[in-house]
Amino acid sequence: MSPRAPDLPFLTPVRVDAEQRATAHMAASLLLDHPGPDHDAHLAAVREAAATLPGPVHDALVRFVDAVAAWDLTDRQAHYVQTFDLRRRCALYLTYYAAGDTRRRGMALVRFVEAFRACGWTPRDDELPDHLPGVLELSARDRGPVPDLLLASHRDGIEVLRSALHGYGTPYAHLLDAVCLTLPEVDPGTAARFAALLAQGPPQETVGLDRPLLPFPTTRPTEVPA
Repeated sequence: MSPRAPDLPFLTPVRVDAEQRATAHMAASLLLDHPGPDHDAHLAAVREAAATLPGPVHDALVRFVDAVAAWDLTDRQAHYVQTFDLRRRCALYLTYYAAGDTRRRGMALVRFVEAFRACGWTPRDDELPDHLPGVLELSARDRGPVPDLLLASHRDGIEVLRSALHGYGTPYAHLLDAVCLTLPEVDPGTAARFAALLAQGPPQETVGLDRPLLPFPTTRPTEVPA
């Protein structure tokens, strides 16, 4: 079980317009994906774009950029794998927190596919549709209510991920801060589900299963052809 950051408070939302929110979500989407050969370009682009954002969101994004900019690509990739691929409570797959490795997760993933299609997008074939970077990219590209509903319905899982990242002391925690600063205030129901997840972890189902029900791969959404 991953550590929880001690007494980590929920963040107070900052006022952002639609363009600023889209910029913040696209920045977090880029940097929460696995670091590739273009990672330096992504860091530079996020640093530049962050200048248009309110102070707390700007500062959170730039703290991440400053923390990893001096690392070479191999170190960045190793840290990413250690953070997200080897720690289950740091999973970037939102349905994992609500459904765990159970049969219910399949239906939850179908709802994500339907949400993407409702926005005119489809997740790539080699990626699960609930991958947080992909959902944040959808939020950046589509200003309608569907991405907001996806993020809101999985806010407890996002907060568990944020808490775990802070507990491990990884710079990736700053990216979750930037995202949460742009989301509505945590309501009592979400806070209760968050507390339950911290105490109990995601649900598990092992009867009749020889392996985890679903894998944990990595990519981004693609536009549905016209």
